[in-house]
Amino acid sequence: MRWENLTLESDHSRADSALFGADAVVTRTFDTPEFAGITFHEIRARSILNRVPGASRMPFEWTVNPYRGCSHACVYCFARKTHSYLDLDTGLGFDSQIVVKVNAPELLRRQLGSRRWQGDHIAMGTNVDCYQRAEGRYRLMPGILAALRDHANPYSILTKGTLILRDLELLKQSSEVTDVGISVSVGFVDPELWRTVEPGTPAPERRLDVVRTLTEHGLGCGVLMAPVIPFLGDSPAQLRATVRAIAASGATSVTPLVLHLRPGAREWFMAWLAREHPYLVRRYERLYADGAYAPKWYQRRITRQVHDLAQEYGIGPARPGMPRRIHEPEPAEPAITEPTQLSLI
Repeated sequence: MRWENLTLESDHSRADSALFGADAVVTRTFDTPEFAGITFHEIRARSILNRVPGASRMPFEWTVNPYRGCSHACVYCFARKTHSYLDLDTGLGFDSQIVVKVNAPELLRRQLGSRRWQGDHIAMGTNVDCYQRAEGRYRLMPGILAALRDHANPYSILTKGTLILRDLELLKQSSEVTDVGISVSVGFVDPELWRTVEPGTPAPERRLDVVRTLTEHGLGCGVLMAPVIPFLGDSPAQLRATVRAIAASGATSVTPLVLHLRPGAREWFMAWLAREHPYLVRRYERLYADGAYAPKWYQRRITRQVHDLAQEYGIGPARPGMPRRIHEPEPAEPAITEPTQLSLI
């Protein structure tokens, strides 16, 4: 395993600057049903704030990822390629060889307190899920959220994990002092499709229960409808059922994202497709002939359908500048007898 070659994402010019030394790795397995077949590699990271490369399509600049690899085992996961940097398998190895940055909370608190840190927005759950099964044992997120709260640092979380509700009080405390954005990923509600492509995740209806609970506690929560899987989860009836369920959960927004197949994920997904749906292999080869992303015409079609359904059910897409939380209304002003000009600002 190539631990020593895992370099700082924020400084690609320093190929000798490893995130941790090989002598700092502790490998563990746990004899419990929920961790059967999973190996954990506990490391003490040297950096936890990762700068997103400038060429990235992501709308944020900084991320925090306390884990590498993910027991959600989603067959399409774009982050699979990251395991190849450690000479680990991007297929089964990604699902079962989990790197745990055990010092993430203390390291983040120290980095947030640095004079060089400017308080930029931090995104979590953008590589692998920070509320995957391992979090139930390692409990890294409470310390991370407490550090962000104490420094009033804005952040967002994307998750498929119901474990986020364990940290509800910390999320509420953060929302009192900074901007907190929460999104739950639900690409479809078809139970058969869920069991085959996302075998390690909570069921879609349980994830929508998370949306409902967060909303009931005053924390607006959007849904990333991702991925929309061509020919398996994109029929008009499936899209309608998914948007209807999202609307019923009280989500503040729904944003569709069509499946993309980057190197590492593409090979694993196509092997799964050949086993489970061999009749679709040629259709996928044609649809993704030009690269990792489906053609623009297909993406636009799905986006239009979802947005039309969202409008029908009373929700809309996420937009830049949307409020992340709802404030209590200000006390009413005394009655004004003179005519006034209404303002939209």
